[in-house]
Amino acid sequence: MDDAAPLITTSAIDFREALPNGGVLLGLDLGTKTIGTALSDAGWRFASPGKTLPRGKFARDRALLEALARERSAAGIVLGLPLNMDGSEGPRVQSARAYARNLAPLGLPVLLWDERWSTASAERDLIAQDFSRAKRAERIDSHAAAVILQGALDALVGGRF
Repeated sequence: MDDAAPLITTSAIDFREALPNGGVLLGLDLGTKTIGTALSDAGWRFASPGKTLPRGKFARDRALLEALARERSAAGIVLGLPLNMDGSEGPRVQSARAYARNLAPLGLPVLLWDERWSTASAERDLIAQDFSRAKRAERIDSHAAAVILQGALDALVGGRF
């Protein structure tokens, strides 16, 4: 990586331009206690839920995310942006933006993607698959990360910006 700071954007166009060759994307759903992860295929067709990581001190979180990104050869990160239902930004958005800035040492572009309804969608999907309440609790964050990532993939490939 060069010395320039990696791209952090809410623009799918800018993110796509930063990754002209595509590549695996790492999706993240930040919770207060956990980080849900998801991964895409290199051709940006589908997102799959990954691990749910316990959230701790940022240096430890970054080390875990860096290892995951390196293991899967991730080219970029899609981080859920928790906008309010009316589209306004609150304290959680500022926290997500700060988290994105703190991921800069990984050297990967970051797309901040609207995550409104992602958890509700993930919950419906898991209920439809007949997961018990306990199993849903274990998997909801990583499934929400996959919903966030899939939404971004659909926009990146379909040109809906």
